[in-house]
Amino acid sequence: MSDVYLCDYIRTPIGRFGGTLASIRPDDLGAVVLKGLVARHPSLDWEAIDEIVFGCANQAGEDNRNVARMSSLLAGLPVGIPGTTINRLCGSGMDAIIAGARAIKSGEADLIIAGGVESMSRAPFVVPKSESAFSRAASIEDTTIGWRLVNPLMKAQYGVDSMPETAENVAEEFGISREDQDAFAYRSQTKAAAAQAHGRFAEEIVPVEVPQRKGAPVQFSEDEHPRLTTLDALAGLKAAFRQGGSVTAGNASGVNDGSAAVILASDHAVTRHGLTPIVRVLGGATAGVAPRIMGIGPVPAWRKLMARLKLEQTAVDVIELNEAFASQGLACLRELGIADNDPRVNPNGGAIALGHPLGMSGVRITGTAALEVAKTKGRYAAAAMCIGVGQGIAVAMARV
Repeated sequence: MSDVYLCDYIRTPIGRFGGTLASIRPDDLGAVVLKGLVARHPSLDWEAIDEIVFGCANQAGEDNRNVARMSSLLAGLPVGIPGTTINRLCGSGMDAIIAGARAIKSGEADLIIAGGVESMSRAPFVVPKSESAFSRAASIEDTTIGWRLVNPLMKAQYGVDSMPETAENVAEEFGISREDQDAFAYRSQTKAAAAQAHGRFAEEIVPVEVPQRKGAPVQFSEDEHPRLTTLDALAGLKAAFRQGGSVTAGNASGVNDGSAAVILASDHAVTRHGLTPIVRVLGGATAGVAPRIMGIGPVPAWRKLMARLKLEQTAVDVIELNEAFASQGLACLRELGIADNDPRVNPNGGAIALGHPLGMSGVRITGTAALEVAKTKGRYAAAAMCIGVGQGIAVAMARV
């Protein structure tokens, strides 16, 4: 079986909900990163791409007709390149990378573009069909995030806690204090601010041209979700999702827009196309947990992957743990025996500061982990994230 190499990673800046990217369709966002990869690799034979695999969690609106294929065509890539879109909710982008790596490792592909996209600003409302003819009843569902069109059997058997409610469940079950959550969130914001100030994200960001009603288009080139804050300011926020709770808007990730993509290549493709590997993809794993504590999902996925690879967490030099909520991030770290403030974890900030465009995030944390382990000359990098409806996903890489 061929080794699998991640040879480039690119992303858009992350937009706030209703922010700068709100006017950009998700299929156009996906096209931006594909065009960016083409511009960065002018000598690559793009006809040789075996597949484009994108993750997208919504797929209820403008992203509904296989957004990977749509974005590929909009980017002007050859029509002969097939595309497929994966939905594992928050883990969709990471799942796209793992699926692409498995295809290459099995010998069924040599060169794959894996990516992810989400426009949560443009997620539509949906109106279900009536249950009977001539019905005068109607309902409307918001598809931005979380449950909709709920199956009563699912609700009865597992509950349909909202994502913030699952974070409250994790905080209660694993004893995560409000103070520790706010401290975790503050570290995310300060690390992201430092990374922005030092230009760390410039190497991975491709600007998005945003048309304006009047005047020239805006070149959007920097994440807009990070917020300067203090521990006192975070402590002053009210629990937003449960009376007497500890989860706030300040210690939770955002609702955001963005896209990202990576180039995955076999040994043969690296040589043939003159690519420069950043990391070797060692493997990925998924696991299931109770939906009501979905945030703990990275723990069994990580353990499964590390056992398969015969790696200890102490051997991993860079760890990207998606910050859906501070409570679940801390619970996962503690269950894995990793300190709350371990410098290996999210060294440039995480989703609390940068934002969490669902289908994009798995690609972002995998790609940034790859760049960071290469930059710091570590040996191993890993990324993991929780997934709605009770799952976790993880991927591991080795510096080349």
